[in-house]
Amino acid sequence: MKRRPRVLAKRFLNPTLEELLAKRVELVPWDENQEPVDAIYCYGHASVDAELMDRSPNLKVISNHGVGVDHIDLVAAKQRGIPVGNTPRVLDGAVADMAMALLLAAARRLVEGDRFARRLEPTVFDANDRHGRDVHGATLGIVGMGSIGTQIAKRATGFDMRILYHNRNRRMTAESDYSAQYVSLDELLRESDFVVLMVPLTAETAGMIGARELALLKSTATLVNISRGGIVDTQALTETMIAKRIFAAALDVTEPEPLPREHPLLKLENVTITPHVGSATVQTRRRMAELSVENLLNGLTGKPLACEVQ
Repeated sequence: MKRRPRVLAKRFLNPTLEELLAKRVELVPWDENQEPVDAIYCYGHASVDAELMDRSPNLKVISNHGVGVDHIDLVAAKQRGIPVGNTPRVLDGAVADMAMALLLAAARRLVEGDRFARRLEPTVFDANDRHGRDVHGATLGIVGMGSIGTQIAKRATGFDMRILYHNRNRRMTAESDYSAQYVSLDELLRESDFVVLMVPLTAETAGMIGARELALLKSTATLVNISRGGIVDTQALTETMIAKRIFAAALDVTEPEPLPREHPLLKLENVTITPHVGSATVQTRRRMAELSVENLLNGLTGKPLACEVQ
């Protein structure tokens, strides 16, 4: 019987992936001393470096269940002729929905209000307590007007928001379709009521929101990070939120991830944190699984990947 391709995977996995991969490959648990494999499947954000690649001289493909590939050494993969696949576009809507959910939750102090409403005391609510901030008619600044940023802008128009954006290149379609205005990062930070970070983590973007940038925000502003935790200087953000220099922060990602259980950010009512679930809907995760498995199987058989990272 012909040997099934051996595929290294960090964790096993989910029912959809097991269904799609059943009888097609042999899933090999992630182990520092593993024998050579034919492919690497990234489910989660485990590091795939040159050393790991070199343990498998006949490695044919690296397939990532997600868009962000900052945990994969793309230079090392290219040097070794190993294609890397990811899952762009299929999760744009779900992540944009989550960005707006975080924005709204922070603006209206939703989590704080939920906790308060569940308390045994008091049983009478004070109409002057826990006021939030208006979202409709506010100014939204989007840092990173890629496909997800564009979907966020689309949703923001339903709230009659003024849209500013900062990007490496101007996005004329976003400007014409959603009246988005291209500005410098500093201008965006100064003028926005809500700032949403939606950029990939690279050497250029790591720590791009530090103490100087946070100081530019309005005292009434809310910062939403749904990209990667490393985009924001965690210490600077912690100090900002403890001092209540801005109104709120809403984070689907942190650095490190997860935060240590004693971390001050976890104790603050003006910080909303979710566990990196931007794409976590049943429908979207199914599409991500299908595309990542297609990439994997194509790479194993020498076919072009459906979505290859360039």
